Amino acid sequence: MKHWSFLIGLSCLFFSVSVQGQPNVLIFTKTTGFRHESIPKGVETVRRLLRTEQIRSVHSEDATYFCADSLAKFQAVIFLSTTGDILNAEQKRAFQTFIRSGKGFVGIHAASDTEFNWPWYGQLVGGYFARHPEVQDAKLEVVDNAHASTQHLPNVWIHRDEWYDFKNVQPGLHILMTLDEKSYKGGGMGNFHPIAWYREFDGGRTFYTGLGHTNESYDVENFQKHLIGGIKYALGLH
Repeated sequence: MKHWSFLIGLSCLFFSVSVQGQPNVLIFTKTTGFRHESIPKGVETVRRLLRTEQIRSVHSEDATYFCADSLAKFQAVIFLSTTGDILNAEQKRAFQTFIRSGKGFVGIHAASDTEFNWPWYGQLVGGYFARHPEVQDAKLEVVDNAHASTQHLPNVWIHRDEWYDFKNVQPGLHILMTLDEKSYKGGGMGNFHPIAWYREFDGGRTFYTGLGHTNESYDVENFQKHLIGGIKYALGLH
């Protein structure tokens, strides 16, 4: 048992290497449920956007990163279309400590289809995935154009993606964009359908966007700017 504890400690220390003076972000894409075909394209795009902003990143699906030594070297964690139960009890505690220390969280698309049995995570991400219709164009209404993730957008933005309905939407979210359900088929939330939001939570900063299902969405400049703006908010750079 002591031997295994020693190895685990080594793995945490191994993952903790970083370069001083630049923000460092962990992009996490572990899935135990549905796996999105767009994950590689999403990772490639996000890493490129981060490099442009002089922000370092590490991409992994190894939950061993979620220990205190490793997480201490990151300023934010991005869950990019994660699904299912992806962290064990010890890793969950390390992640909570990370957020409570003032760090950032970004959830992209299926991050809301993750850890349904962990209430704290539901509060962190802001709501859980419920269902979706087929991929189609829809009208997004920007309700907060002062935020870094939306300041570049028109008041009404037509975009093609897979549109999530959510359940257990948390109170206290700062809603950035809503969906006009009259503009597409299959929406189930009615007149108020949030699709992107941010807030301060449990000492940290959180940003979530429901966009990002398709490979093509990551080629859209408006979406790229939406992502990097949200990430910079989570890092405290905006």
